[in-house]
Amino acid sequence: MKKSFILTGLAAALIFSAQVSAQNADIYKNIEFKMPQVAETSFPANTVSITQFGGVAGGTVKNTEAFRKAMDALSKKGGGTLMVPRGMWLTGPIELKSNINLHVEEGAFIIFSKDKNDYPLVDVSFEGLNTIRCQSPISAKNATNIAITGKGVIDGSGDAWRAVKKSKVSESQWKEITASGGILSSDGKNWYPSESYKKGLESSSNFNVPDKISKDQLVTVKDFLRPVMVSLVGCDKVLLDGPTFQNSPAWNLHPLMCSNVILKNLTVRNPWYSQNGDGVDLESCKNVLIYDSSFDVGDDAICIKSGKDEDGRKRGMPTENVIIKNNIVYHGHGGFVVGSEMSGGARNIHVSDCTFIGTDIGLRFKTTRGRGGIVENIYIKNIDMINIPTQVIGFNMFYEGASPVLEDGQKKEGNEVPEKTYPVTAETPVFRNIFFKNITAVNSDEAITLSGLAEMNIKNIVIEDSQFDTKKALTIVDADGIQLKNVKLKYSEGTGAIIYNSKNINLSTVKFESANKPYIKVLGNKTTAVLLPKEIRADKNLVSVGTGVNKNAVQ
Repeated sequence: MKKSFILTGLAAALIFSAQVSAQNADIYKNIEFKMPQVAETSFPANTVSITQFGGVAGGTVKNTEAFRKAMDALSKKGGGTLMVPRGMWLTGPIELKSNINLHVEEGAFIIFSKDKNDYPLVDVSFEGLNTIRCQSPISAKNATNIAITGKGVIDGSGDAWRAVKKSKVSESQWKEITASGGILSSDGKNWYPSESYKKGLESSSNFNVPDKISKDQLVTVKDFLRPVMVSLVGCDKVLLDGPTFQNSPAWNLHPLMCSNVILKNLTVRNPWYSQNGDGVDLESCKNVLIYDSSFDVGDDAICIKSGKDEDGRKRGMPTENVIIKNNIVYHGHGGFVVGSEMSGGARNIHVSDCTFIGTDIGLRFKTTRGRGGIVENIYIKNIDMINIPTQVIGFNMFYEGASPVLEDGQKKEGNEVPEKTYPVTAETPVFRNIFFKNITAVNSDEAITLSGLAEMNIKNIVIEDSQFDTKKALTIVDADGIQLKNVKLKYSEGTGAIIYNSKNINLSTVKFESANKPYIKVLGNKTTAVLLPKEIRADKNLVSVGTGVNKNAVQ
């Protein structure tokens, strides 16, 4: 009878594996580039429970040592599955090992310790720079064949790490936060969890890296060095399937220099006010599937990166061969994002069948001079968006780290006209060959802003079979080879389009719809080869050509 049960269980497992593979097979359909099949995980039959190694549920006893012992025991047996049963499991950092599946059962709740002493300072890469930060709650380095599965919840206790801006929370929330301890900024507009955090902030001239103090002094600002919740570095064959990842100290999920990665059926959550509270940051990875997941986070939701400035260029590893399908983003600075740390480049990325509900920007591309890197061959289609407070599609080559929706004391980023042209070097970012199809947006602020650099225009951007119902319509700056095919722009404010120092712009099939007649502004002495819709060309009163524009620029 026991033998029969084992055979039945094995057969069920094989059937399940076949179903998963078949599901993944559908993901590869209708991809515009040659996509390698992602190698999938498989694990030995060994299964143990955290309770066998002294694990105690209840949320008051730290299970750090129990997780370590369980991982070591499974590793010595060649791997297997570590089960975390229903219950609340308090713990310090968990380090994943090769050939192990951390299975968090439905009803299981892993909550990471708020004690900063549990997280030693380690060498990491964060925001594209080689630096030092606290150890991540979950980490793996150079591991092969690893997974986190199940329908349980994994909580990073991020509220113990993060600063909070008063402008981002309600009055009752602010009272609760300030009553919990910590200290306020001198103007009373920011809450910091500790003096160590405040000192770290004051020691940083560059975002989250305390560059004003020595390496030896970092221990004094440890609270400021927030870790990402799940750090996977140099790993191959990675599966995250099922859990809820929430409340991270910084980014939620950070696969770095990994290959054969599958992220599916995930719920990724952070409070909307959590700065750097990204959903997933895929950095210098190749052969990746991300699908059937939902994101509701405090910063960019699904983000493509590849290192920052010299560190990223020296690494020289693009993010490539990525399929992103069937995801929902409820909140985030961007729904799908490339940059701004993309110095190693990005290529061969497919995004389709996603819904963005109120993300600050919908499809977001950002960089700045000094980054370098080539972003190319990005294909995006079948995206539905609503209540986008800024751009539905936004390219910003002047990104300095500001939130898309301006906060207290924040100045608007963007193009400075007239702008200076710089020499083209390895530090010049390149964005080209990016294609959009069947993009739909309603009740949003601005349809499309394409803003390149004077010395390196964004090139070959095609948007087709799409419709936008927004306040503002279209801005094109320092761009070359922009085509809008069968695009409807319904807008209520401003001009139909502003075109500045751009060439080879084809808007001939665009339908501009507003209460007033569409009005097109063409500016800049570098502008040439602009093709407008026939009905607009027929009425000279609808086109304003600036001083210095070649008389034959508008065709």
